[in-house]
Amino acid sequence: MKPLLSIQHLSVEFIQDGAATQALHDVSIDVCKGELVAIVGESGSGKSVTSLSVLQLLPTPPAVFTSGKIVFTEGDATIDLLKCSEDELENIRGNKIAMIFQEPMTSLNPVHTCGNQVKEAIKLHKNLTEEAAKKETIGLFRQVKLPDPEGIFTKYPHEISGGQKQRVMIAMAMSCSPTLLICDEPTTALDVTVQKSVLELIKQLQLQNNMGVIFISHDLGVISEIADRIVVMYKGRVVERGTRKQIFNNAQHPYTKALLACRPALYEKQQRLPVVSDFMEVDAEGNIFEKQFNIRGVPAISEQHQPKPEKKILDIRDLTVRFATKKTFLGKVLKYNTAVNNISCSVFEGETIGLVGESGCGKTTVGRSIAGLIKPDEGKIFFDGTDIVTASKSQWNAFRKDIQIIFQDPYSSLHPRKKIGDAIAEPLRVHNIYPTKAIRKEKVIELLEKVNLKPEHYHRYPHEFSGGQRQRIVIARALALQPRFIICDESVSALDVSVQAQVLNLLNDLKKDFGFTAIFISHDLSVVKYTSDRIFVMHKGSIIEEGNAEDLYNHPQQAYTQQLISAIPKV
Repeated sequence: MKPLLSIQHLSVEFIQDGAATQALHDVSIDVCKGELVAIVGESGSGKSVTSLSVLQLLPTPPAVFTSGKIVFTEGDATIDLLKCSEDELENIRGNKIAMIFQEPMTSLNPVHTCGNQVKEAIKLHKNLTEEAAKKETIGLFRQVKLPDPEGIFTKYPHEISGGQKQRVMIAMAMSCSPTLLICDEPTTALDVTVQKSVLELIKQLQLQNNMGVIFISHDLGVISEIADRIVVMYKGRVVERGTRKQIFNNAQHPYTKALLACRPALYEKQQRLPVVSDFMEVDAEGNIFEKQFNIRGVPAISEQHQPKPEKKILDIRDLTVRFATKKTFLGKVLKYNTAVNNISCSVFEGETIGLVGESGCGKTTVGRSIAGLIKPDEGKIFFDGTDIVTASKSQWNAFRKDIQIIFQDPYSSLHPRKKIGDAIAEPLRVHNIYPTKAIRKEKVIELLEKVNLKPEHYHRYPHEFSGGQRQRIVIARALALQPRFIICDESVSALDVSVQAQVLNLLNDLKKDFGFTAIFISHDLSVVKYTSDRIFVMHKGSIIEEGNAEDLYNHPQQAYTQQLISAIPKV
């Protein structure tokens, strides 16, 4: 039987300023009808370049196809997609081969309703009347289990949640019953419970329609739940392929072994997480050499017994935060959304507290309230015995030095036109920590080395760094003032698994060196369990469960916490 899609010896390079960068090296992947093939690898491995090549969505130039074919077979007809005209491709895109992108917010048009965007795709390819296309759209919304399909038809993308936006994208992709569906990291930005339902939906639609599916991800937990076959990519090459059972039970390539071993869920709190460099090294010619690495021998970060903290550094009492959702023309508020509902909790000096829950539960609002970025409507937040909610501006200037926040997205956290040395030095200058620019520069270089970056990076701009390196820069900036309290707001959720391991190891090392207290905000309970001493679970603005990290993870009492833990993909 011929494969539905056959990528044969594909090589792609990008030409910029006269120099060529090889993005894909001789990549071959087959997908059969009714089969889900997962492509796994970290950022820069070539997964997305491979998937975008199928539908000719790479900008040419700078992308150049130097060799290979992409053969698509439907019935008795076989076509090389690389040789298709623009008109032929327009008939194939969305109709025979559909794609779901990683970020639904940027994939959906913000000025058109969700219903009209799906309806437009149906009318384009199926030549239906307005009424028939609307009816089919609402039927698709029902099929992807959107609540109130008629209501969502009239809503704009910003009016629905991330999980609902992703379902709209799936409905759009399925609107013309494609024979091949390409999913490019479709669950990366979603909570574990929403992610689980989206994965189940994609698998269900695949089986119902006997579709071929290419599913791209860097998360092996996600892949283990749905894949029939797995292709592992590293630096533009396919390094291993096999069935799900072969890859997870008997991985052969050191890179695959590293990806499987880097996940925090496998380790105790005081164990250092292994990273890719523990399993392999690459020489100047790109040859890979395997290292012998014993997972059982992973050393603890600190062998010293940590005494139980006794001094409260933070005390939150009856905290309530509301946001206006409806106003009159003159600005009078008619309706509120209560983001944080009368919560109380304490944090002891030296602790790491995990704050978990789904999007919209209020965890980020709590973090921003502690950092003084949001003014609470009710309640008190005592930091070192002083209520920072009612603190004066001069008092807050002192607290700013002691309370720092590391945001989720390192891309938007750094000024694109400011060199990273200046970005890290800025808080030192604002707070007059060191008298001269030369001393500040010296301290910034010390911080860069502390987060495993180099002194020469001082004069580079943010765009010259990878996502993981940018997160290290943001951490260095947060530590510049030697704060006593750090809020990590989803600071590793967007990172590849081995980069995530590096950043978590770094945070553990820095915590030992600097002795700060931390709140670690995340929707990933396995990461929170690894980083935290205690965990608070939030749901609809309230803390519904709290306890020791190990106890809460292994023996949750509340049904909602049990649901969060059961939704974590198990390898």
